[in-house]
Amino acid sequence: MRVVAEILVGLLAALHIYIMVMEMFLWTTPRVRASFGSTAEFAEQTKVLAANQGLYNGFLAAGLIWGLIASDPVGHDAQIFFTACVVVAGLYGGATASRRILLVQALPGAIALAAVLLSR
Repeated sequence: MRVVAEILVGLLAALHIYIMVMEMFLWTTPRVRASFGSTAEFAEQTKVLAANQGLYNGFLAAGLIWGLIASDPVGHDAQIFFTACVVVAGLYGGATASRRILLVQALPGAIALAAVLLSR
C-alpha cells in the first residue's frame, strides 16, 4: 500500500505543478481561458490574482514532494499534512468558485490522503 500511496502523492504533486503553471504563466492563453471559462478581458484583469493563486498551488506541490523525499516519520507526516491541505483547498474552492474543483482537486487529494493513512 505504501507504493500506491507514494504514486498517488506524486500524481497529486504533478497536478498541482500543472495548475501552478497554468495560473502563473499561461493564464491569458486561449486554452487556459477555455478550461477556466474566462474571457480574454477577465483573464487580463485577473492575471496577478491567478499568479498568486498559482504560487500557492506550487507550495502545495513542494510540500507533497518534500513528503515523498523526506525520511519517515517526517515524510509520512508531511504527506498527511499536505494532502489534507489539498483537500481543504479543494473543498473551499468547490464551495466558493466552482463545483468542478471538487472533482479536480478535492477528490484526488482525498484519495491520496486515504492511501497515505492506510499505508502505515
